[in-house]
Amino acid sequence: MSKSTTIFIGTTKGLFLLKSANGRDGWVLSGPHCGGWPINHALGADGVMLAGGGGDFPGAGIWRSTDEGVSWDVVKLADGEMDTWARADPEAAKIFGIDASTDPAPYSGRIKAIWSLAKAGDRIYAGAKPATLFSSDDNGLSWQPVNSLTDHPSSDSWQPGAAGLVLHTIVSDPRSPDKIWLAISAAGVFASDDGGASWERRNRLGNLGPCGHTHHPAGPRDGETGHCVHSIVRAGGEEDLLYQQNHHGVFRSRDGGRSWDDITEGLPSTFGFPIAVHPQKPDTIWTLPLNGDSDGRYPPDASAAVWRSRDGGDTWKACRTGLPQENCYFTVLRQAMATDPGAGLWFGTNSGSVFASFDEGDNWQELAQHLPTVLCVEAAH
Repeated sequence: MSKSTTIFIGTTKGLFLLKSANGRDGWVLSGPHCGGWPINHALGADGVMLAGGGGDFPGAGIWRSTDEGVSWDVVKLADGEMDTWARADPEAAKIFGIDASTDPAPYSGRIKAIWSLAKAGDRIYAGAKPATLFSSDDNGLSWQPVNSLTDHPSSDSWQPGAAGLVLHTIVSDPRSPDKIWLAISAAGVFASDDGGASWERRNRLGNLGPCGHTHHPAGPRDGETGHCVHSIVRAGGEEDLLYQQNHHGVFRSRDGGRSWDDITEGLPSTFGFPIAVHPQKPDTIWTLPLNGDSDGRYPPDASAAVWRSRDGGDTWKACRTGLPQENCYFTVLRQAMATDPGAGLWFGTNSGSVFASFDEGDNWQELAQHLPTVLCVEAAH
């Protein structure tokens, strides 16, 4: 177990840090950081903390801290309505502490917000809305678009999900950082084996089990899983074992996404947002089903449970101890569940709570509450 743990909590009103310097005791919450921006995802590695987010008003950017979250500076990638207003009325902007003299951010008009961050080798990637991939080779000080993804032959057919056309998940192979997988809602899974020089769309259904055509617009059809992927994770180990929570089911791939098998059977619904995998046990996974996309998006029967599988999704068990079992109407979003290096499991809710389990989901405790809507939970590594 790590002597210290830092959990990033991205919310609609800034980033919060939940820290313990003494194992799993004495948790201290700080924030909001990052200027109160909506923070969709965060990353900590090699002494640098990064937090990506933004929106129509502030624009898109990535906040950086090199002093363990004490102070933060933003690398602006795209202007927002605030910048247009500030340049039109610099005196009023000065009153609000906004600098109207800065040049427009380099990708203004191209993206609206940052949605995901990931480290692959020495390179850091960021996913944006609408679906655009950026890379940085200087720990997030500067960013360049990965145009090979934007120029993919299928790009003119990509359709947005309810939150827009967002590149919300990036995962890589620690042993081979040129192997990268992306999830775009609702364009599906893309993979690169050459560090982003080229991309292959990987949404084909496997031959295992009866998963065929469905009448749900986001469901499997025509031999593919359905392109509205909510989250993907890669298990540790040499095998390219991937799991995804889709808009219409949970799927597993043992071949790096080249084929996907439906492992939804045993879960109370086909709908949910997050999925997580144990950092040392590739067959142990968790997801948090919701009652349905048009039925309120809360736990079935308003009774919260994290569902765990210890056999790669072949069977499932509900883990409820410590979670609210009556009148529970929260939602857990796609990036709001994560594991930490010590195998702790975390999730945050749109009602502002953060829950943690330190025994693989058997027991839960609420470590933060009354926060703004939680958009992401991530652990510093």
